[in-house]
Amino acid sequence: MRFPVLLALPAAALAAVLTGCVVAPAAPVYSAPPGVAYVAPTYVSPGVGFVWAYHPRYGWGWHHPQYGWHRGWR
Repeated sequence: MRFPVLLALPAAALAAVLTGCVVAPAAPVYSAPPGVAYVAPTYVSPGVGFVWAYHPRYGWGWHHPQYGWHRGWR
């Protein structure tokens, strides 16, 4: 074969396209428990990993699964 590189290029391009990882974006979960009015956030998320959630005693706020509630809620 005279130009083996020309045949390898389409195969390499196809392999690069098919080996990608598809990740669905995480949809924010803003759901209120039954009987509780939803209150929208009044300020932006304090960091990566925080979600807008309802606390039975303090109401709505930003919660992180590892660091807990933003602004000191326990």
